[in-house]
Amino acid sequence: MSESSIISIVALLGWLILAGGAIASFRLGWAKIAQLALVWLAIFAGLFVAADLLGARLPT
Repeated sequence: MSESSIISIVALLGWLILAGGAIASFRLGWAKIAQLALVWLAIFAGLFVAADLLGARLPT
């Protein structure tokens, strides 16, 4: 593993801890957190499928 990939992993873990703390501050139940996570997953999956169907590809 290169030094830059280790830095990226550490930064990602930091962001995940920050986001987890923000979610925990709302004091939601586990069921509500799971529901919100599934809603966000559905939104991103829907956008991915829509972009794929419309042919939005990155230039090579």
